[in-house]
Amino acid sequence: MKPMNAIRLGQLLPQIFAPHLANPSEVWEQEVVLERGKSYLVEAHSGTGKSSLCSYIYGWRNDYLGQLLFDEQDAVTLSRKEWTSLRRHHLSLMWQELRLFPELTAMENIQIKNRLTRHRKRRVIENWLDRLGIRDKRDTPVARLSFGQQQRVAFLRALCQPFDFILLDEPVSHLDDSNAKLLAELLSEELQHTGAGVLSTSIGKPLPLNYDRVLRL
Repeated sequence: MKPMNAIRLGQLLPQIFAPHLANPSEVWEQEVVLERGKSYLVEAHSGTGKSSLCSYIYGWRNDYLGQLLFDEQDAVTLSRKEWTSLRRHHLSLMWQELRLFPELTAMENIQIKNRLTRHRKRRVIENWLDRLGIRDKRDTPVARLSFGQQQRVAFLRALCQPFDFILLDEPVSHLDDSNAKLLAELLSEELQHTGAGVLSTSIGKPLPLNYDRVLRL
């Protein structure tokens, strides 16, 4: 399948902020192109719309002004089938609130995605769990894990599909520096292998990557 090479934000603005922003932004009401193969950090204060941005790109919400384009195709023209294909093959998202199933184990939460995509072998997932220090939590219901452990589970789930861009909404907010570094190392390996792009958000504790561009929301 042909990769998606760019996401273009054309004067994008949440409708709730209309007609204009109170404060300057490097994202809203700007012309921004996110390129495949590059890493972007969106730094924001709470309430400035970073989760909204991820939801717009993922097609979860469309309450915005301006344009959102995928390789020059306007998002508003996409059919439900096209959005499904986009999420299955080109976009992956780690939600800020994680959206895990609390009654299922860590491995079951990861395998829900992986069974749909058949993208990763079980031994690869087992190795990831080991590297992130949660292999012993593999068979533990997510409800009994700390939020930081849950973040690592959600992060691994997001890797269990093909993607040209991965969106990570505050992926390390509850992790210490050493665990945040482990996530960054694993993601860097994946990006190097796939050539994908990454958009990560932060309100003060960013995922420690070598970003090509930092945008202030």
